[in-house]
Amino acid sequence: MAEEHPVEADLVCGVPDSGLEAAYGYSWKSGIVLGAAFVENRYIVRSFIYPTQAQRDTAVRLKLNALAASIEGKRIVLIDDSIVRGTTSAKIIHNLKAAGAKEVHLRISSPPIKHICNYGANIDKEETLIANQMSIDDIRKKIGADSLGFISLEGLRRACVGCSQSLCAACFSGCNGHCKDEKGNI
Repeated sequence: MAEEHPVEADLVCGVPDSGLEAAYGYSWKSGIVLGAAFVENRYIVRSFIYPTQAQRDTAVRLKLNALAASIEGKRIVLIDDSIVRGTTSAKIIHNLKAAGAKEVHLRISSPPIKHICNYGANIDKEETLIANQMSIDDIRKKIGADSLGFISLEGLRRACVGCSQSLCAACFSGCNGHCKDEKGNI
């Protein structure tokens, strides 16, 4: 992601816990200092799992609290693993800016999720997936990020050293095991 979506910033922060590992890598590769932007309430599960939008909004509000002392006046590269509906990303970006972040540049360590997953993720309809309905720039505007970058599918394959042949990409590409790229990857 640091190679595909570089940005001038003061601090790299991962969304707990899903974005922490990718934040380490982005910080290392970019040379931008790694820090914490949130205190996490560990008793709240992943927000996209809740069945209603009201429950998802409440979960996001209760789960993460911005650390103003760490982020005030800084340009933040915020790293997360995915954007499903956009609920979490919008709330987190709003909270960071309300706590004094000068800029928030969101980087996502997966390609845009455009299709339902037939292998376990609880997503009922493609129409609920923000990347299925909007362009990347429209998503950026909707969630309030100063910039937005998703890792490419090829970049994800390179990052997953040793697993690229078995990496399922159905939720990104729409191919459910029958599609192969020019290298024979599913």
